[in-house]
Amino acid sequence: MRYWLLRSEPDVYGWDDLIKEGSTEWNGVRNYTARNFLKEMAPGDQALFYHSNTEKAAVGIMEITRAWQPDGDDGKWASVAVKPVRKLNKPVPLADIKAEPRLKELEMIRQSRLSVTPVRDAEWKVLLEMGA
Repeated sequence: MRYWLLRSEPDVYGWDDLIKEGSTEWNGVRNYTARNFLKEMAPGDQALFYHSNTEKAAVGIMEITRAWQPDGDDGKWASVAVKPVRKLNKPVPLADIKAEPRLKELEMIRQSRLSVTPVRDAEWKVLLEMGA
């Protein structure tokens, strides 16, 4: 199993929307690096749902339920299906993530403009510890 971080603006599509719907297609990603990460995802992988822009915090855990499929008419983009696993006990704010030395290599910090990034096993454990 691999771990990921997927970002969305909560006023466009947030954790509460995912809970209400029960699952969703994670689509609309229009960056080649982020698209390539989507293509690496497999059913059973888990991802942190991160609210970008306003809240700037990881808020929940999702499961990838279907591998990638083409997103859009031209077939060059990708999407995956996800479902909620559970809400974190407390949000993990970006400021806390940046302040945690064990997360200094976290891709989301190193490549801050990407909406889809991998999370290493050790980083995943730290992030879940912070959200407990």
